[in-house]
Amino acid sequence: MDKYGLIGFPLGHSFSMGYFNEKFKAEHINAEYVNFEIPSIEHFKEVIEDNPNLRGLNVTIPYKQQVIPFLDELDPRAERIGAVNVIKVMRTPKGKVKLKGYNSDVIGFSQSIEPLLESHHKKALILGTGGASKAIYNGLRSLGLEATFVSRTKRENMLSYSELGPKEMSEYTVIVNTSPVGMYPKVDNCPNIPYNLLTSKHLLYDLIYNPDESLFLKKGKAHGAVTKNGLEMLLLQAFAAWNIWQEL
Repeated sequence: MDKYGLIGFPLGHSFSMGYFNEKFKAEHINAEYVNFEIPSIEHFKEVIEDNPNLRGLNVTIPYKQQVIPFLDELDPRAERIGAVNVIKVMRTPKGKVKLKGYNSDVIGFSQSIEPLLESHHKKALILGTGGASKAIYNGLRSLGLEATFVSRTKRENMLSYSELGPKEMSEYTVIVNTSPVGMYPKVDNCPNIPYNLLTSKHLLYDLIYNPDESLFLKKGKAHGAVTKNGLEMLLLQAFAAWNIWQEL
């Protein structure tokens, strides 16, 4: 039986295991999907060595960048982004393992947000600077938007949360939360932006899908903003991951 899985820490919020195991059952695919909750990236080699029937992995927080040095090859898109969320595990008849990294986050995000974009959506703020944020930046740029990262502390070529005033909020009408702030179980938290400056011209997109409507999205909706959570992105990137694993 082929095996697929997810590496990350923690994995209590993971969507992938349920999704893929339901897919395998419905489509009579002789495979299973398991979670590999590893406390540090050093355990990644054990996952590969201890599972000889492993054919593919998804990668989530906090390993999308940390896993790269362990890979033999990167797809050009993943190399450009600097983050990996899909790994294809290839084995030669002699048992040699080759690992290739891909990024399907950018595919899922771009396809998910594109139908919501209007002509006035020209600039975007990306809340958070982790591995997922790099794919979001790439996706926004591919859709023709300028994008700027927002960090908790002032950093070069980034804005800090304290710098988000009326000018910035009127200029940047797309706001994407790539941070885990507001994710279950800490549903009473939200990114520290001036929600009172939001309008009906704003589009708020949250990569979080648990809860369905984060506090970030609730506050945006209360001010007339268009809102969307990350579930469709997750589904689209899962489709893309499966296609990558099945390619010869």
